[in-house]
Amino acid sequence: MSLQITLGPRERKSPFFDSTIDECVSHFTIYNHMFMPISYGDPDAEYRRLIEGVAMWDVAAERQVEITGPDAERLVRYLTPRDLSNCVVGKGKYVPLCDHQGRLINDPVLLRLADDRFWLSIADSDILLWARAVAAEGGYDVTVSEPDVSPLAIQGPKAEAVVSDLLGEWVLELKYFWFREAELDGIPLMVARSGWSKQGGFELYLRDGAKGSALWDRVKEVGAPYGIGPGAPNPTERIESGLLSYGADNLADSNPFEVGLDKMIALNREDDFIGKQSLLRIAEEGPVRRQAGVAFDGEPVRPNEHPWPARVGGQPAGMIRAVCYSPRRGENIGIALLDREHAETGTVVEIEGEARTYRGEVVALPMVPPGTPIS
Repeated sequence: MSLQITLGPRERKSPFFDSTIDECVSHFTIYNHMFMPISYGDPDAEYRRLIEGVAMWDVAAERQVEITGPDAERLVRYLTPRDLSNCVVGKGKYVPLCDHQGRLINDPVLLRLADDRFWLSIADSDILLWARAVAAEGGYDVTVSEPDVSPLAIQGPKAEAVVSDLLGEWVLELKYFWFREAELDGIPLMVARSGWSKQGGFELYLRDGAKGSALWDRVKEVGAPYGIGPGAPNPTERIESGLLSYGADNLADSNPFEVGLDKMIALNREDDFIGKQSLLRIAEEGPVRRQAGVAFDGEPVRPNEHPWPARVGGQPAGMIRAVCYSPRRGENIGIALLDREHAETGTVVEIEGEARTYRGEVVALPMVPPGTPIS
């Protein structure tokens, strides 16, 4: 018996939903209370398109939290431990958000649209509610809302060619995480050099949900000579590249030091931010767990549905959070969250998979450098 998810009105649909149906989307997940495509039925082709060509992804579920008003910058600084002193208008930054105990609650991209206007392009948790509550409790003079904004990602080594044909060669001047306002055939956009892959690309932030199908069709038309096709944030490429998947790689009580975000934490800031005292203590004591890559033996594995226990010397050592077979390494790999003493490169681990026990070794992240071809 196959499991199914019923499409209903409670879970929201993206402006690109009808287009993904026309493209024969085969699998959805629920992300930020929305249906988000994760496959079109041919994972190998979707992976190859991302690594060697160009793909277009409906990532409208990466919702935006807009913060505007006289205290917008002060609130944004309070929400994240990252130093934002050089975050000028037109620049984005990857920023961890923590609660008061220093636990990681999201890892959005922050975009500064004006001196008093910001977007948080969020991962899968209710940051709109969090930001509203913090603003109200702190008496900040701001408005916190969810704008009509939906990202469409164009990713892969040929993404530059597609987007420059689509919008003009000015896009080639955009640095990573920088963005610029644009219009395409009457479709209002914010164009950013960004995306959840290490293969390069752009995200087109659609600013009018009624024009989702029109934008999809236009990108598809311009990308056709480059072999563009539909896809989704790719689980194999992101594990190879060591990209953090919030909610998959971390636990509910994980802090940013555990998952490799140490460089994003500016503990020497003079101003206060949420979780500062807890993060100072964690930094002094050291995190009890560390994220690590693992490579392990056996026939090519399928993506796991549940975390796999890991042991070192017969004793529990943590969990393998996500696994896949890497075509570019030619072996099975995974993202692990291991006890600190077992997270060093070269540590031999036993992994209790869903079908058998595997023997593996802790390896450095990223496990596959950007630009590595498929063998």
